[in-house]
Amino acid sequence: MLKEELRSRPGRYPRASAESGATGVEGNERLTAAAGVALVVLLAALGVTILSIGPLIWWHVLLGLLLIPPVLLKVGSTSWRFVRYYAGAPEYVRRGPPLLLLRLLGPLVIAATVTVFATGVGLLVVGSAGGILAGLHKASFVVWLVATGIHVLVHLRSLPGVLAADWWRRPGRGQVPGTGRRRLLLAASVVAGVVLAFVTVRYAQPWVHFFAARGGGDG
Repeated sequence: MLKEELRSRPGRYPRASAESGATGVEGNERLTAAAGVALVVLLAALGVTILSIGPLIWWHVLLGLLLIPPVLLKVGSTSWRFVRYYAGAPEYVRRGPPLLLLRLLGPLVIAATVTVFATGVGLLVVGSAGGILAGLHKASFVVWLVATGIHVLVHLRSLPGVLAADWWRRPGRGQVPGTGRRRLLLAASVVAGVVLAFVTVRYAQPWVHFFAARGGGDG
């Protein structure tokens, strides 16, 4: 069913034109794709820390905090498309709805993402006493990992073409107005994440002591 739906969308990322009015849709898709790739790279690094959470807790918190602004950018760009489509914006309606699977997964991915990061920040506030929060953090991460993994796999085929349009092609070839702004938005979200992480990572110290007292166990 998914393959049939994909095949029914010829020119998934056609060259935008003023006549088609698709520049807003194209720009949104390209920003979402670029943010998604950045998140995959950062989340892969975060995943390494989970393999040995005790010794790597400081890095786990640092990367988790760094991810917050890029995650907000990705959630914002994805939500914008949903809102514009269901609000009846002509260019988004012409593009068509997101794949059915993505429409079903979207709310779950967003809810799990918010829960993972909210509970993570909450654990920094309450420290090792947050037993319920720790349980929610772990459970929501599992849900988030599965839902996001499916989400990424569905988009995997189209990602190279979308990214090439804004990041690898020479200026003027298949570009959509706003390339510079999209690059700036993505870069700004990463920089904001770095600043946020280094300003607030000191709150991870109680967790560093907690795992150290347990002999560095993964808990």
